[in-house]
Amino acid sequence: MPILRKSIEIAGRTLTLETGRMAKQASGAIFASYGDTQVLSAVTVSDQPREGIDFFPLQVEFEEKMYAVGKIPGGFIKREGRPAEKAILSSRLIDRPLRPLFPKGFRNDVQVVNTILSVDQDNAPDMVAMIAASCALHISKIPFNGPIAGITVGLIDGQYIFNPTVEQEELTEMHVSVAGTADAVMMVEAGAWEIPESVILEGIMAAHEEIKRIVAFIEEFRAEALEMGLASPKIEFVKPAPPEELEAAVRELACDKFAVLMRKCCDERTPKEQREAEIAALEAEVQEALAERFPDDAAVIGDVLYTIQKETMRRLIAKDKVRIDGRLTTEVRPITCEVGVLARTHGSSLFTRGQTQILNALTLGMIGEQQKLDGVSPETSKRYMHQYNFPPYSVGEARPLRSPGRREIGHGALAERALIPVIPDEETFPYALRLVSEAIESNGSTSMGSVCASTLSLMDAGVPITAPVAGCAMGLIKEGDDVTVLTDIQGMEDFLGDMDFKVAGTEKGVTAIQMDIKIPGIDREILTKALAQAREGRMFIMGKMLECLPEPRATISKYAPRIITIQIDPDKIRDVIGSGGKVIKKIVEVTGADIDVEEDGRVFISSVDGTMGEKAQQIIESIVAVPEVGKIYQGTVVDIKDFGCFVEIIPGVMGNKGRDGMVHISELAKRRVEKCEDVCKVGDVMWVKVLNVDPGTGKVKLSRKQAMADLGLSDK
Repeated sequence: MPILRKSIEIAGRTLTLETGRMAKQASGAIFASYGDTQVLSAVTVSDQPREGIDFFPLQVEFEEKMYAVGKIPGGFIKREGRPAEKAILSSRLIDRPLRPLFPKGFRNDVQVVNTILSVDQDNAPDMVAMIAASCALHISKIPFNGPIAGITVGLIDGQYIFNPTVEQEELTEMHVSVAGTADAVMMVEAGAWEIPESVILEGIMAAHEEIKRIVAFIEEFRAEALEMGLASPKIEFVKPAPPEELEAAVRELACDKFAVLMRKCCDERTPKEQREAEIAALEAEVQEALAERFPDDAAVIGDVLYTIQKETMRRLIAKDKVRIDGRLTTEVRPITCEVGVLARTHGSSLFTRGQTQILNALTLGMIGEQQKLDGVSPETSKRYMHQYNFPPYSVGEARPLRSPGRREIGHGALAERALIPVIPDEETFPYALRLVSEAIESNGSTSMGSVCASTLSLMDAGVPITAPVAGCAMGLIKEGDDVTVLTDIQGMEDFLGDMDFKVAGTEKGVTAIQMDIKIPGIDREILTKALAQAREGRMFIMGKMLECLPEPRATISKYAPRIITIQIDPDKIRDVIGSGGKVIKKIVEVTGADIDVEEDGRVFISSVDGTMGEKAQQIIESIVAVPEVGKIYQGTVVDIKDFGCFVEIIPGVMGNKGRDGMVHISELAKRRVEKCEDVCKVGDVMWVKVLNVDPGTGKVKLSRKQAMADLGLSDK
């Protein structure tokens, strides 16, 4: 079988796509190489549509193999298990621009498996996998209105760079992943260090120009693959239309009633649950009226009713510029903010915007409690963690509680990214931070609510963030040339609209963006308007937050641990820990403090009781103390010889031997001393000055005579 390989230069590096050599039984397979990063993307499709579902069953997987970076997986089993958070986020990153480009109504199972085989850290595998997945779909028989391509854009010294290397990632002021077709932008995922909207926009548009070039390359690849018999003709799919007679009957019964109901809900600002109940009652009425005439078509009638509902809402917004809850297109729902709502947490808040409510709690911990990461990326730990939960009662449902899904992980990561630029560094604030956002009521944009609630919890806990962060979710209704951007979208506007565009940031600039769309892309004009409108909404929300708490509290919660950081000589670590950990365990037992000792000699002492933390610090400093030349100590005579006496100047603690030095008989007093006993005896306390510390042996020379003179005391 022939093999097709084609290459293109991206950001000064060569991307090579290959088909015909691997995974030949898949519907389409691409082996992609970018530097030493190598990804196999294989796509498959079921022969028949799945019955009884009303969604497109697409699975996108991002399989990180630890051998890709020369690692053996951790744990007892020593094989890859549940995907790491980074892998889940990469799966979502690829899924989001692909999903809108499949035909509406297509119900065959489609699976996209991206296997990460080799990783060169300078060439991140997520964008490589996105391009490979797009190309694999494009050469397969699967109906797909692509291709798409993706690229990451950074900003260093005012210059945009594509696909930053590890070294460049340390310098870049933003990290923006963009995906799109040749015609428009499909997806944006961004983290930024308070960058102006205009700079972000130009970065997105610069990325799209590069995307156009890559898409053209994929088109060329498919054309050659077809000539070589390595690509397949597409499955012809046309969504079945409802019978004309049935659709006409449903529209005759429902269109006017839906228009009246939607307008009534708009005028009265009807709450979500009441609106949903009235819509359900209307749908039941139509089903009952047509049950005898179309006895076996309840599902088809439901599809037509959904279409009418969507058309009615979109027409109300696009033509009348009025929303289902009566708001203007730029209006934010009513906001209330509370802090300190949980008695024993280190920081807490309750953020309510309309019928979306987030309860947030912050926990401060030792640096040793930071999250350990096991994956193919170079990051091995993180001290700031944000987690998001979405219980079923938040939308009035009763269903089993499960472990966090992809949506929960994605929302948590977005809120985390939004706040990273304002979190104080470890040197300024030596704590691990865990924020948990509980979405206890939901009607749109819980992720941006989580950003706002997290900011309030951080300030409530006394964390010295550099600036408050707020977030706002934007929507879009596009009917032909009529474009309406919506501020602070609620659930129905998200579900029936064309875009979910979330923007978070400070007053200074943007810190995070996440954009998903359901139409084949948007252009510069829409992006510009959405970013500007999002800033207005964000600043309004921030004003409400600062009315509640204008700045971080001066001190941290009395229930939070007080952390003391000291630096010791790494060679002294063994003395602090002791044989089998005996010394450090004893310090913890005596003081009740938690102690973390890092390999570089940093020691973190944590205690809710500040006095006990200081006691632990004193003990550790005593253990590692080194005599300083020229310093005067008050010591105890521990031994006497003919030539002088030995004085302990640093007492031993926790089983460690103290430090002593020798006072030569000539250094005991200004007068001549015949024997040491004429001046001192074992157990006496005396002032001594360190004259010298031998760098080789560590022996310490002391002088009582000079210490007494320096202190102005008589040596008699």
